[in-house]
Amino acid sequence: MPRYKSGLFIYNGDTDSENLEQNLAVTLPSVSQAIKELTIIQTDSLEDFKQTCCEYGPEVDILIILGGDGTLHECVNCLADQEKRPVIAVLPSGTSNDFSRVLGTPQNLQLAAKQLLHGEEVKVDIGKADNRYFINFWGIGLVTETSSNIDKEQKNRIGVLSYFISAFKTMSQIDPFSFIIEVDGEKVSEEAVMVLVMNGRFIGTREVPLPSSRLQDGKLDVLIVKNSNLTTFKELITMNKPGSDPSKFQELSHMQGEKIRIDVEENKEVDMDGEIVGKTPTIIKGLPNHFTFLCADTNVFNNVQRNKRGNMQ
Repeated sequence: MPRYKSGLFIYNGDTDSENLEQNLAVTLPSVSQAIKELTIIQTDSLEDFKQTCCEYGPEVDILIILGGDGTLHECVNCLADQEKRPVIAVLPSGTSNDFSRVLGTPQNLQLAAKQLLHGEEVKVDIGKADNRYFINFWGIGLVTETSSNIDKEQKNRIGVLSYFISAFKTMSQIDPFSFIIEVDGEKVSEEAVMVLVMNGRFIGTREVPLPSSRLQDGKLDVLIVKNSNLTTFKELITMNKPGSDPSKFQELSHMQGEKIRIDVEENKEVDMDGEIVGKTPTIIKGLPNHFTFLCADTNVFNNVQRNKRGNMQ
């Protein structure tokens, strides 16, 4: 018996993916068995995709997205203000698929399709930055410059490796910037090469080892990276290891909060979920349990969220 009465399967046909036909062939049979009335829509542009999400999303029980983090970001922004929001299932076919990793979704599409529709529904927080929403992260500095410097042809050719190539090139070129951040009323004035406000746990397929971070705690994690040097990488690696004392770190600082304001001496472009949108100054707040996602493996989901206790200040 089908699990859901109505569903929308949406994908953007205007992509450079050479595997689109194969991706549909290995996902649709499993998806169709779980939904009684399934609508399949191929969009031909980003604007068409957003319009389709806004129009059909509130009318169905479940929305299945075949796409990556950028596609999910646009979907979240279409649905976040809606009174009725469907359950969302993400079939990872992008470059990094970072948010799907938090949900324990297999990165093999055929396996993901088989497991997702039998998975558990989980509530997750999202972040709101001014008038826009993010599901995974908000960032300025190194993360934004890395996204801007990615060679699109290289990205299509070698995928996520292009992100790391861009990051290494950008690290040698970026200078620290001055900013003031206020987290739940506590003000900090710093210099840094990157400020991240995290809701998820992965960037560029790599897990950011934030202490005590959860997708269901109503809080956002602020990670300040002061310099891009060897000490920074050592501190990142040891952040969650037993015996580590994050309060003594030199290059990293971590806070948690529900409301965050960031002012930068020279306004910076903002990266949200891998998309360059907006500029500082920014006011950010967390919206607890705002969306419901299908989680393929709750053991992975819980393990990703279960961290060593302790906060960096």
